[in-house]
Amino acid sequence: MITRRNFLAGLGAGSVALANSQAFAQQVFGGINANSMGLQAGSAGDQGKILQKILNKASRNNQAVFIEPGRYKISNLTLPENSRLIGVNGASVFEYTGSDHFIYSENANHVELVGITVDGGLQPVKDYSKANIRIANAKHVLIEHCSISNASQSGIEVSGSAGRVSKNRVDTAVGTAGIVGQANTGLMISENVVSECANAGILVYRRERGYDNTIITNNRVKFISAVSGGTGQYGNGINTWQADGVMISNNHVTDCAYSTIRSNSCSNIQITNNTCLRAGETSIYSEFAFQGALISGNIVDGAARGISIANLDHGGRLTVCSNNIVRNVHENVPYADETHVFGTGILAEADIAITGNVIESTSRFGMLLGWGEYLRNVSASNNIIRDTKTGFYVSVVEGTGDVSITNNVINKAKRGIVGYRWQEAVTGDLVRDGTKQFRNLSITGNRLS
Repeated sequence: MITRRNFLAGLGAGSVALANSQAFAQQVFGGINANSMGLQAGSAGDQGKILQKILNKASRNNQAVFIEPGRYKISNLTLPENSRLIGVNGASVFEYTGSDHFIYSENANHVELVGITVDGGLQPVKDYSKANIRIANAKHVLIEHCSISNASQSGIEVSGSAGRVSKNRVDTAVGTAGIVGQANTGLMISENVVSECANAGILVYRRERGYDNTIITNNRVKFISAVSGGTGQYGNGINTWQADGVMISNNHVTDCAYSTIRSNSCSNIQITNNTCLRAGETSIYSEFAFQGALISGNIVDGAARGISIANLDHGGRLTVCSNNIVRNVHENVPYADETHVFGTGILAEADIAITGNVIESTSRFGMLLGWGEYLRNVSASNNIIRDTKTGFYVSVVEGTGDVSITNNVINKAKRGIVGYRWQEAVTGDLVRDGTKQFRNLSITGNRLS
């Protein structure tokens, strides 16, 4: 027996054997075939108005609309209440002709797009639209098995909504990002491939700080540029801002101009079990006003900093950083900067437990603990650091808090642990010399070879 679930599985595999009749659409979807109601594949004219009428009728009857394989010129398509638009993955293609918006929905109960290829042709959209596909304030949204390309702004934007954006391919978004989630109420962004975007891969943010609870998992993000410039505002594979309670896990992120994963002012965030390769600056960042971050189980290979947990001066604090592999860290950043230290595996400042990490081949420091007076309650224990100039930089500026550096293995390093005042080394090797002059430092049980 053919069921809707079985048919959708067939769409994902490219099976289109029976998808030509109104009877079939009715049987599988409880819906209608748009082509039998006047939509024409290959027509030279814009068919947005024709499809809009079909969708409006289907919406009133709570029916799905099926799109046969072919290419369709579409503009100003507004998805009404209870929209279900379903095509054949890779074969049902919408081409934007340019106008106010491409595909847009606002305040709908349910919006579903499955198996539609959306080509924006780099045609501009109005500011309210923001993307090839923009869904705002939907109680439930599903965008699945779609291909979105050539967006003048973003590929997909979902705001103020709950639901799922999954198993899509998004590329060549030359504006904000490939996929944008803004102030959502329970969004899953999963199993997407996002590539070759101008400024960001996946961006989740809120204009006002609050719990967002978006889950970003099992995505592949690659080749992200920073066309708009800056020193990290752009050019990130996965970027979150002011969105608390977000989980970023099991993603594969590579070849980003700045960070593979950058969390700015996001509390109670988890960044776990990601593979992060070839970042242009800091690979994994938890920065500015955050309280609570778990950074664990990640592989970082290639960056100017591996992992940075920073900005006690803005309230950034409270982290566990454990069981990460960080390697091949250099000092080449995409902008001029003489005030910060690069070539560091892990940077940490306040209320942090750093344990069980393996750091290898860093050009300056294995770990950098503190910057100036910004250092408090840091424990670095049972880590392995090898092939670096100095195992640990630790700030000894007046006003720093308690630091424990214990039971670490430091191998193939010129120096083990050195006290610094900003850029200046002011102690010998504290592994050998001890810490009598610094009552806030506890350095014991470390092995230097």
